[in-house]
Amino acid sequence: MKKYALFIGRWQNWHEGHQWLIDQQLNKGKNVWLAIRDVQVDENNPKTAKQVFDELKVELNDILQTGKLFISVIPDIESVNYGRNVGYDVIYHEPPTEIGEISGTKIRESNGQS
Repeated sequence: MKKYALFIGRWQNWHEGHQWLIDQQLNKGKNVWLAIRDVQVDENNPKTAKQVFDELKVELNDILQTGKLFISVIPDIESVNYGRNVGYDVIYHEPPTEIGEISGTKIRESNGQS
């Protein structure tokens, strides 16, 4: 049975910062699970989770073909919780400044997607 490094997000629009984030685990030979939060469409989330899913399947097709990536839609969440001795790590990845400054909102605005 495969284990995955789980990343939960909206992923609107996929950008270099997102790629950097998942590469932190892919480059270690880990499998990655991208969980797309099924959020309500609004100004900050102009796409449905299904639209994001379809776009990611195309954008990340090369990685999907390796079997190292799994993508799914999950219900929206309000928190991530765990107890002690749960059998997995919680890892924070500190991006370099130029990656941390990337904004999906700014990308959508520059593309006229608001």
